[in-house]
Amino acid sequence: MKEVNQERVNRLIEGIAGFGKSEKGITRLAYSKEDFAAQKWLLEQIADLKLTVTQDAIGNTFLRREGKNSQLEPVAMGSHLDTVAQGGAYDGVLGVVGALEVLYMLQNEELERPVEVIIFRAEESTRFGFATIGSKIMAGVGSPEKFSSAAKKNEASFEECLKENGYNPEDYAKAVKQEGCFKCFLELHIEQGKVLDETGEQIGIVKNIAAPTRFKIIVEGIADHSGATPMDFRRDALVAGAKLILAVQEAASEESENGTVATVGVVETEPGSINVIPGKVTLWVDLRGVDSESIQNAMESINEAVSFVAEEDSVRITVDMLTSDEPVPLSEDLANIFEEICQEKEISYRVMNSGAGHDAMHMAKLVPTSMVFIPCKDGISHNPDEYASPQNIAVGIEVLAAAVMHLANE
Repeated sequence: MKEVNQERVNRLIEGIAGFGKSEKGITRLAYSKEDFAAQKWLLEQIADLKLTVTQDAIGNTFLRREGKNSQLEPVAMGSHLDTVAQGGAYDGVLGVVGALEVLYMLQNEELERPVEVIIFRAEESTRFGFATIGSKIMAGVGSPEKFSSAAKKNEASFEECLKENGYNPEDYAKAVKQEGCFKCFLELHIEQGKVLDETGEQIGIVKNIAAPTRFKIIVEGIADHSGATPMDFRRDALVAGAKLILAVQEAASEESENGTVATVGVVETEPGSINVIPGKVTLWVDLRGVDSESIQNAMESINEAVSFVAEEDSVRITVDMLTSDEPVPLSEDLANIFEEICQEKEISYRVMNSGAGHDAMHMAKLVPTSMVFIPCKDGISHNPDEYASPQNIAVGIEVLAAAVMHLANE
């Protein structure tokens, strides 16, 4: 097996980073012109691999290298190319470029099984309010109609974006995969946390993936004149919303020992004028963890706060649940293979959980699935300062390649 070509890996990562790059970071939203251009450029760069390229009904892309027995289920690996707004260069991209580098490393090897690299669409929730849309649809979870329900005001919905880019939303069922469609799925990723960076371990083998529960809290008061309305007569939606932001923080803090976290990432205020008391506020909440009971406890605390604030502030509050996923355990057998590889190569590692969601959590519904983390500097992610060293990237790809070679010959 060939060694990792760090120069090629760095060139591909840096090249993709140029699509959507600005002084404030990289913004390559799902189904944007930058998203499509980045993928087109990448496929041109790796044309010498001579892979068979196909897309499904919503744009998930599959790059296939045949094996000696093309009838066997392929070993699959991959990730995504879309980013959050003003994000970094490594989240998702590492998993795609790393998987392609594995194919370069195995160019001269005979493999029994085919190997496929998947580039998932719309992993980030920034554009549509739902995360991991591409892999969810592959796993039969949700529909374009559902994923259009959280469209932000004056922005295109998921269904509209599909149509704009030549896809028919009504054909989405053709993208659904059957259980056992692959032998397994493997995803290489930066940790997006500080554990590996602080401990100095080179590899994280993921045991469980935290499940995101995402919902909107909609507070409706009365928009009124900011100067003519006495304080005692106000029904200020933003004041009530502020109390709920603190309640979300407190609910997660009470469950923090179980690894549960919560974030109010977006606050929409209407009418949004300095001289008008806010009449409506929408809070977008992300609640997640690896313990289902803990997540439920936090959700109950938030619902209690909603009831209390609604009565105390004389406002109407509704909770619109967008998605509520269960924490996902990954394959122990695949984790054992990764452990054995690290031990053989004398690579330091730890078995750990993922606090972030990934496409792997939905692939686990279809096939045995595993993830490998590498350290990212200071644990920073979804940020222009996101960084992974070439040395750590090379180690992650080396471990992934060894696993693929083993599994593709089973």
